[in-house]
Amino acid sequence: MTAGPSTPASATRESAVPPAPASASGHRSRGRTAVGVVIAVLLLVGAVVLSLVVGARPIPPAGVVDALVGAVGDAVRGAGSGAPVTGDAGVVLESRLPRTLIALAAGAALGLAGALIQAVTRNPLADPGILGVTAGSAFAVALAVAFLGVTRAADYRWFAFAGAFAATVAVALIGTAGRDGGSPVRVTLAGVALGAVLLGITSAIVLADPRRFQAVRAWESGSLQGRSLDELAPVLPFLLAGAVVALLLGRALDAIALGDDRAAALGVRVGAVRGLAVLAVTLLAGGATAVAGPIAFLGLMVPHVARWITGPRWSAILALTLLLAPTLLLVSDVVGRVLLPPGEVPVGIVTAAVGAPVLIALVRTRRASTL
Repeated sequence: MTAGPSTPASATRESAVPPAPASASGHRSRGRTAVGVVIAVLLLVGAVVLSLVVGARPIPPAGVVDALVGAVGDAVRGAGSGAPVTGDAGVVLESRLPRTLIALAAGAALGLAGALIQAVTRNPLADPGILGVTAGSAFAVALAVAFLGVTRAADYRWFAFAGAFAATVAVALIGTAGRDGGSPVRVTLAGVALGAVLLGITSAIVLADPRRFQAVRAWESGSLQGRSLDELAPVLPFLLAGAVVALLLGRALDAIALGDDRAAALGVRVGAVRGLAVLAVTLLAGGATAVAGPIAFLGLMVPHVARWITGPRWSAILALTLLLAPTLLLVSDVVGRVLLPPGEVPVGIVTAAVGAPVLIALVRTRRASTL
């Protein structure tokens, strides 16, 4: 009697376990994304409430609600007399509401711009501030103020857009020069170097005529203090256009993450996508810098948090970044208001203080070498 071939016990156990569905990880990722979006919405609402309530003059939530309801009622009835609003209502409507709306717009724009740059360059250390995009905007605005007499934020926008575009193109050309097509580290170094040069020249221009730059001194530090809706209105259409383009590029960026050849095989026009991404970054970073000044590190931190929640799908990363970036900017602005009373710390300084350790941690992380 001959014994048949024996089957190893491990093989038997493995064959008894049905293989996991191929889409299981995708379902888990979408589930985490949905939960992350819900939490991000709640955090954003909380940050908006904090921004309206907290400050040198604390105002209870009931006072904020009364001011907003009264303003809406006056607008519906057309009962506004044109007289300045005083008391808690004046603080809410003339100071905190405008800076809250500006923080929402600028934060979302900078976050999306950072995510786009990281996706297109496959550089996890990319950010409009680190790559010199916001420095290019600041430099162009300084030239406009010094030599063309521009003093209104409504006129900054064109120069801010031009500076953002020129800096983006310059960093791309410098960082990708050479036979190997460049690397994330080279692009980052090119951006840091260009940003440092432009900021140095900008500081020299400002110091040469401090009286002329008195009106834009707060803007240069990346501050939301004293901002008005009149400054947001001219750039809002450009921010909306840039956000729409960025969100529409999500699926194409997912394909490009697989490599240019595979993306082309899937029907993605890689050159067109990169061109549209540069356009969106110019609109987003240039518009945000025009209204809020150069704010660094925001576009670096938030896309990494979104990627940790959603996984590597850029369409989901962009959507979550749209919610998380303004939340971080609003919280940083609130911290700046109460950190050194009775004065304020510009929000750009707060985000830099938070972002510098994050950048160091990312540089030391092996997983941050590629996207």
